[in-house]
Order: sequence, then structure tokens, then C-alpha cells
Amino acid sequence: MGAVTSTAPSPGSPDSPDSSLLDLAPVIPVVIVHDVADAVPMARALVAGGLPAIEVTFRTPAAADAIRAIADEVPGAVVGAGTVLSPEQVETAVAAGSRFLVTPGWTDRLLGALDASGLPYLPGVSTTSEVVALLERGVEEMKFFPAEAAGGTPYLKALASPLPRARFCPTGGVNASNALGYLSLPNVGCVGGTWMLPPDALEAGDWARVESLAREAAALRR
Repeated sequence: MGAVTSTAPSPGSPDSPDSSLLDLAPVIPVVIVHDVADAVPMARALVAGGLPAIEVTFRTPAAADAIRAIADEVPGAVVGAGTVLSPEQVETAVAAGSRFLVTPGWTDRLLGALDASGLPYLPGVSTTSEVVALLERGVEEMKFFPAEAAGGTPYLKALASPLPRARFCPTGGVNASNALGYLSLPNVGCVGGTWMLPPDALEAGDWARVESLAREAAALRR
């Protein structure tokens, strides 16, 4: 996963040449935004809680506008696009101000677009063959999805010895009770999840609760 070259990278951001998205925080919140008005207060709560890397998924029509709003109005956020499925969505995400890209899987065409974007990216994998194919292409950081359904911590633990260059962000079924098990693995840099964004808190606009849950997630360490 290549780093972005910028004129003035922020310390600890994926834009810094020696930085990795996987090392920004132990958890990347996976966000589904239905109302753009929620994007900025949600992002501010997550950042205040210690989770600066925020993945806004392309699962709703509001996604691109939400990314743009967060990029423009929440300076501490490192906002990226998730559930990226096509080169066209890569272009939309870049135009909206995304600073990283995440996919649930990959094809040669999609991987080419990700690479051409110049942004850090995490292509999704769930099999050993997919991991090896990406390593052949020089991609060493990946999303492991759907983590629990695809074998969970035992599967990733089994990959660590034969494929030591591969590092993962497991997502899919990861929650507050099992996240630390993933983070304890040597080939896991961070995890992705939604548990700090409970639906009732989002519906009520209870950003203080989101911030509190984000702080608990940010405290997870190996």
C-alpha cells in the first residue's frame, strides 16, 4: 500500500511517507451515513474519542457528500471511503477528499484504479491465495473481510508464519468483546468495526455517547 506524497504531511497521518493507516489507531470506525447532517458531529465525536481514521462506506447516496463534509470541517479526521467497488467510485472518493480507500474484495481492474489514485488503500481478502496474489503485486496491507465468517483469529494466526509480510485490518463481526483477540496477533495492525456507533445513539444524535465508546475503543492495545 503506497503512501500519499504531500507537501506538508501531518505527523501520524497516512500521508507521511513512513506512516501506515494501520498504525493510526487500534480501531477504524466503519460508518454508514444516511443523513449528511450527521457526518460532521459524528466525526468530531470519534476524533475526540481518539479514533481519527474514519471509513465512510459507499453504501448510501450520502457517502460522497459525507466524506467531503468531514474532510472540510473536521481537521483532526483522516477520512476515507469504504465499500469501494469500482474505478468510478475510486474517482468519486478521491474527488470528495478521501485520504484512503477500502474495498471488500478486489479485481485486477479495481486494484489498478486503487493504485493509480495515489492514496493508501486496503483491498479486501478472505483467502490465502488472495493474500499471495496481492503480495506478488507489492501490496502488503489488506482488509480481512468478513473476518469472523472467514475464520477469525485462528485463520489470521495461521497466516502469520508463512506470510509474515502481510498485515491486516480485520473487519466484519469484530466487536468490543473480540477486538483485543485480533489486536494481539502479530499480523494485525488495527481492526474495523461499528460498535462505537450504536444505532440508537446515532438516531438520537447522542454524540457524547459515541465519543465515550470511541474512547474505550481507542484504549484497546495489544
